[in-house]
Amino acid sequence: MKSNNSGKDLRAFIYSDVPPTPEQTKRFAAFIYGRYGTELTPEWVQSSQYKGGFCLTVGQDVYDWSERGRLKQLKRKLKTAAKNGEIIPLIRKAVEEFSPEIIADEHGKVLEVGDGIAVCSGMSRAAYGEIIVFQSGVRGMIQDLREDTVGCIVFGDLESVAAGDTVYRTGRTAGIPVGEGFLGRVVDALGSPIDGGPPITPEDYRPIEAPAPGIVDRQPVNRPMETGLLVVDSMFPIGRGQRELIIGDRQTGKTALAIDALINQKGKDVICIYVAIGQKTSSVARLYETLKQKGAADYTIIVSASAGEPASIQYIAPYAGAALGEYFMYSGRDVLIIYDDLSKHAVAYRTLSLLLERAPGREAYPGDVFYLHSRLLERAARLSDEKGGGSMTALPIVETQAGDVSAYIPTNIISITDGQLFLESELFFEGQRPAVNVGLSVSRVGGAAQTKALKKASGALRLELAQYREMEVFSQFSSDLDDATKKRLQYGQGLMTLMRQSQYAPYSQAEETVLLTAALNKCMQDVPAARITACAKGLLKYLYESIPDVIDNIQVSKDLTADDQTAIICAAKEYMKEFLG
Repeated sequence: MKSNNSGKDLRAFIYSDVPPTPEQTKRFAAFIYGRYGTELTPEWVQSSQYKGGFCLTVGQDVYDWSERGRLKQLKRKLKTAAKNGEIIPLIRKAVEEFSPEIIADEHGKVLEVGDGIAVCSGMSRAAYGEIIVFQSGVRGMIQDLREDTVGCIVFGDLESVAAGDTVYRTGRTAGIPVGEGFLGRVVDALGSPIDGGPPITPEDYRPIEAPAPGIVDRQPVNRPMETGLLVVDSMFPIGRGQRELIIGDRQTGKTALAIDALINQKGKDVICIYVAIGQKTSSVARLYETLKQKGAADYTIIVSASAGEPASIQYIAPYAGAALGEYFMYSGRDVLIIYDDLSKHAVAYRTLSLLLERAPGREAYPGDVFYLHSRLLERAARLSDEKGGGSMTALPIVETQAGDVSAYIPTNIISITDGQLFLESELFFEGQRPAVNVGLSVSRVGGAAQTKALKKASGALRLELAQYREMEVFSQFSSDLDDATKKRLQYGQGLMTLMRQSQYAPYSQAEETVLLTAALNKCMQDVPAARITACAKGLLKYLYESIPDVIDNIQVSKDLTADDQTAIICAAKEYMKEFLG
């Protein structure tokens, strides 16, 4: 088989510690003629790097017959043997039968380096996304293919890479070690622990870029991923395998909402992954301590690419998190993954693209920025039973500017996801936490992922709140309201106040059901809005004492029978008599 190197302007060199004999030089020339079809006598270059053998370069091809080259071949053979079955007998057989082969490696030269980007010549057969190794041992990934050069992003110490350095192809795409040992740990985007703990022993190695499951490999999203937040579970239920966007301005409680959902998975056999992109290291450390205090760290993996990391590390972080999640998903487990946030991820990708001299488009983003996030979020799915039945639920977070959801990145991600929770600054400053705008938020999975109990209990909640918001706007223009309107406004204010929830205080599914049943059956309509929170807290305590069997039945069966509903309403009315005194 002929090489891709052309005979025209082809040059060959022999690198060795000692010069080759005339007979050896003749054999090298014969090999070049047989492989490349051109008569060429290689030039000898003295080099101490190739002791105990020779290294022949013909154009871009490298034939390393030194001790180092033979060991490299043996290492490849052992890795192949390890992947194919029982490791000990296969390795023994590989060692016994090993003999060096004539294999052409391809290497290139670094032309220029800076700002996390290296431009290299050669490597004409390199592939997009392939990992390369620089002369210093630092790794990089090919992100730009041109006619004569390739553009690479550099992972690691950029100062150890200089123009003129040799760079080697690996033939492998970027990957991350995965395994059960990552649970409870904080790792960087390359899978290395950064929490000061012991090294992690991986169980497997997964590529960070992987195709999303096909349609045949998926099944409908119809199992709930309970967040413990009354406003979300009642009106915008999230299913296992869904992608629900959390969107809003800065400091409106987006991360708090996602972390509450994470903490609520305690005891539910759900693996949680939190990917911090461009966050402060101190913020990630505080989050880790909070998770440990709440008992949520044991089932959580934090992947951190902090604001101080290069754009290349921030770029691969969410894909690394998705690869970790896929390991558990394909093992039949349920996974919740939070990307915080994809706005910073898009900025990191824009930085890399501009440094690679790609043509900028709208808002200076490259033309493929939509594909950047679609190929990431499509990996969230609920697998078919034949594939193990595991799931990965994605909660991407996006930051808006002045509530503008029509900006480039927000509209892109809204079109990819299965719904969005829009957090409004005005509601947040009014004290409504979580500050979810009921009118602009939606879950496209809807009631399919909601338990029967919550579906029956929530009833016309969205309609009631929409009518209240409309009436509230009109009431601002009138100073004299009739008693019916005042009562209606008080009822709506009570419902809005009921939706308020302290951070790190999720409700169980049964608690949400009984609260909604009592509220929507007008049991709490006479309670002033300022006392609703205290009323709800006292009501739950009273119901646990007076009808514990009903609450247990709802929690286990996930259903709300007519008898249970009657018992809740009767008990709630009894409590209201005491509360209102």
